[in-house]
Amino acid sequence: MIELDADPSLRAAAAAALAAAGVDDGHLSIAFVDAERMRALNRDHRRIDRPTDVLSFPVDGPGPVSGPRELGDVVICREYTKDVTEAVVHGVLHLCGYDHEADDGEMLALQDRVLASL
Repeated sequence: MIELDADPSLRAAAAAALAAAGVDDGHLSIAFVDAERMRALNRDHRRIDRPTDVLSFPVDGPGPVSGPRELGDVVICREYTKDVTEAVVHGVLHLCGYDHEADDGEMLALQDRVLASL
């Protein structure tokens, strides 16, 4: 069972991303912040002194865990996001262990398939 702490309108996007990643048991949260908070998160966690559209903070990471997976948090800045649904899918895939900066396009291709299915 998947537990989502998110606006109901975002649940379908998050659930589709989780299903595509093969995750069927776990918990995640989706939160919205303003540009200044996103800038602070970027500065503190990525050493980038500017706001961005979406950040993911995984907890359990990939691999086996006992019991439901604590996937982590997706943080979205609406001011820097063109498409909230895309940001949710993107962030959730990062929580599931995907990394578009290191996977030769695998994550972004999966993201495109998920978005096309919604």
